[in-house]
Amino acid sequence: MAYKPTIGLEIHAELKTNSKMFCSCKNDPDEKRPNYNICPVCTAQPGTLPVANEEAIKKVIKTGLALHSTIAEDSKFDRKNYFYPDLPKGYQISQYDQPLCAGGYLEIDGRKIRITRIHLEEDTGSLAHPEGADYSLVNLNRAGIPLMELVTEPDITSGKEAKAFAEELQRIFRYLGVSDADMEKGQMRVEVNISISKNSKLGTKVEIKNLNSFKVVEKAVDFEIKRQEEVLESGGKVVQETRGWHDKKEITFSQREKEEAHDYRYFPEPDLPPLHFEKDYIINIKTTMPELPEQKRERFKKEFGLDEASVEFFVANKDLSGYYEKVVSEFEEWTAEEEKGEAHKKASKLVANYLISDIQGLLSGKEFVEVEFKITPENFAEFIKMIYKGEISSKVAKMVIEDMFNTGSDPSEIVDENNWGQMSDESGLEKIIGEVIAKNEKAVEDYRKGKAASLQFLAGQVMSATRGTAKPEKVQELLKKLL
Repeated sequence: MAYKPTIGLEIHAELKTNSKMFCSCKNDPDEKRPNYNICPVCTAQPGTLPVANEEAIKKVIKTGLALHSTIAEDSKFDRKNYFYPDLPKGYQISQYDQPLCAGGYLEIDGRKIRITRIHLEEDTGSLAHPEGADYSLVNLNRAGIPLMELVTEPDITSGKEAKAFAEELQRIFRYLGVSDADMEKGQMRVEVNISISKNSKLGTKVEIKNLNSFKVVEKAVDFEIKRQEEVLESGGKVVQETRGWHDKKEITFSQREKEEAHDYRYFPEPDLPPLHFEKDYIINIKTTMPELPEQKRERFKKEFGLDEASVEFFVANKDLSGYYEKVVSEFEEWTAEEEKGEAHKKASKLVANYLISDIQGLLSGKEFVEVEFKITPENFAEFIKMIYKGEISSKVAKMVIEDMFNTGSDPSEIVDENNWGQMSDESGLEKIIGEVIAKNEKAVEDYRKGKAASLQFLAGQVMSATRGTAKPEKVQELLKKLL
């Protein structure tokens, strides 16, 4: 009988607020100067008192609403007591038995992954360990930044599913605007709790800490399942512990024995009052909810008739999907007059194809929001209309869009300046075809012997001679006639 994995996730996300959780210091994850955004509160000087950041609380509630959680009427902060060198107070202000959000779920590939809780706490500082030195350096810029923690039920069954859950959650955070959730910057961190067993009784749980990419989440889970299987098959016992991930070796390694909740000696935070939320307060937050990824999936399929891969691309690229919708809205008038709206879907698919293939290639790996994008939605819509109406060939379209990307110019002007419009003069086209036939006697002879590929070769020569401005179907027609 095979081992069954039981996996739960703990996901931390730094919230996107102007100030820290319990003081007015700037919340700036990009600050390079160490110990710059600090004050007596976040460095735990004697006599200082925390004040809760309401915007952070609202962002956690908004996340809970998006994930179908129950929002607490009454909540509170607690002290979680443990010592880390980058935690100045010697304890962390967190939440224990009365979190802001309880329950909920996130659907992944048709399966509901249940959520246990979502609570709010403060982040720690960070340590730097200079190579060869016998000391460490502490940077407290991150200390006190609002940190949201989401804990799932042990419903996940594979590394692939764990990765998909974390990816979808990141999209939701970004759609809500609660966190940038950039894993490379440490704004989102994933921890995995995993055990395996051959029956309904759960095995010994192992935690893997601070996984910093989606690929690593999948690899760490798959490795740990295999490691635990080997331990059990060899007659050993899995130890309850905290493990880390070694990037170069792609293995988990032991860090320390796992603490239990009682080891943290939780008790209510005496310096912060309990929280109470009226129903109107929650309703007001709910009115600010944007469209979420799953809602966008359904709408893009229905409105634009896009295939699943295209829909997923736009859901994952929120800013580019907004640009896509602006372009599509620009040609609603002329497409509405044709084919009872079918033209609208055809043109919408053309926009998607050029954004996903050509524009992504021109962006060269950069995010859409990271560049000065020069093509206005109006010009992009005009470009698509020219393709749809057959005014330019697909070959010319690639040259036009590259010019538009680099200069922001109007597509009609680019076509006129370069004389790239579709060649419609049949006598002129016949002359060019005659010249191509005269220069390629062997291909002509092969075609007459029945080699169909020779016709494609000749058509390619004609298209090259016309710089892609001839209509391919017209070229084929006249070639057959003249041959």
